Amino acid sequence: MLATTELIREAAGPGRLRRLLPGVLASVPLYQRHAGLIDSIQSESLLLDAFRRLPTITKHDIRRGFPENFLGPAMSLDQLLAEGRVEIEHTSGTSEERTPLLLELGWWPVQEARALRLNARVSQVLDRNPEARRATLTSPTCNSEVCYTGTPSLADRTVGATRFLSRSRHPFLWDAAELGRITAEALDWAPVFLDLDPVYGAVWARYCLREGVSLPSLEFILCSYESLSVVHRALLEAAFRVPVYNLYGSTETGHLLMEDEPGRMRPSLETAWLDVPDPDAEGIGELEVTTLTHQYMPLVRYRIGDLVQEDQQPDGTCYRLHGRARDAALTASGRRVTVSQLDQCFLGLGGIVHYQLRQTPGGGSWSLWLVPDVTPPSAGALDRLRRRLAEQLELSAPVRIELTDSLLSEGSGKFRLVLPQHSPLRSPIRA
Repeated sequence: MLATTELIREAAGPGRLRRLLPGVLASVPLYQRHAGLIDSIQSESLLLDAFRRLPTITKHDIRRGFPENFLGPAMSLDQLLAEGRVEIEHTSGTSEERTPLLLELGWWPVQEARALRLNARVSQVLDRNPEARRATLTSPTCNSEVCYTGTPSLADRTVGATRFLSRSRHPFLWDAAELGRITAEALDWAPVFLDLDPVYGAVWARYCLREGVSLPSLEFILCSYESLSVVHRALLEAAFRVPVYNLYGSTETGHLLMEDEPGRMRPSLETAWLDVPDPDAEGIGELEVTTLTHQYMPLVRYRIGDLVQEDQQPDGTCYRLHGRARDAALTASGRRVTVSQLDQCFLGLGGIVHYQLRQTPGGGSWSLWLVPDVTPPSAGALDRLRRRLAEQLELSAPVRIELTDSLLSEGSGKFRLVLPQHSPLRSPIRA
């Protein structure tokens, strides 16, 4: 029955587009020059062809003329805010400058709940615990629930069923006292699940393993906010002994994909239409998102900046995440190697909390900066890792490996696993 339900929902996607797009193209200033493009189209194949003729948009298009580019003269932002119908949020600013967003008040928890229900185990846990407590550990940024101007108190960081544990965006600089505070606040809260940035979570997991800390109330872990590496997942599973699930999306689009129990990334079909119009020979391409539930800021063919691969299953289309498009490497032969493909080189290797793979200026070689666990990888394990990376990157010289106590985040508080030659470099901090 599950397979039939998922296939029916997926098949309904073009119909949702057909009902949504004429009104959006006609009423939203950003798209009005394309009004009427699909009004008379009935054929599903012709609809998708016409849809793909629409121009793509990026964060730059959201910022340019905001919010009038979405609201137009008929609606006033001040009035919408006064009536409690919308809120202004911002993107994190990892890939470019922070972008303002116009979100319906109450939209975020609704779309999040829809995504979480794509995992049967998570759905069962939430059915048993309708007011399930969560503990969140990620980069501290101001949002509609908590604002980090100064150091908010524990009371300020406890909002409804959520306790925000973060007070700093530099997890590798957390000392024993700060990690002890995070642990004590989590134990006191007794969360049903953790909501983690995987890097912040991995640093905490290392501490919990060393100190023998367990969270008896814990049922599962969600990882979001940035790429979940195989090294993060292994450390989190070892420390907390519960399933770790990847939850993918963005502030502007909502949660788009949720990992199910077999490890497949399932789309939230009621939230957005996902398209990969120009995949490469391996089936990997840049994801385009058309939101289906944004009343005031609908996004049409929005280029989110991430690479994905469609994964056709008997019960519907799933996706494999491949990381940021700008962080993919290019080999000497011109082959693209994604963040995910490079991350697979670390599979089965213990002793690593986090890493950053960097291409040296000029592009001739690569160096790998590793933050080790309490017991670092053995010499043999590091040799295997060098060989795997050299094979993926088509290198004649081995990758140079350096151990470090810390790596710097981006200005947003997020981290990047791969820095190709065209990306600005961050220097490791040696404690």
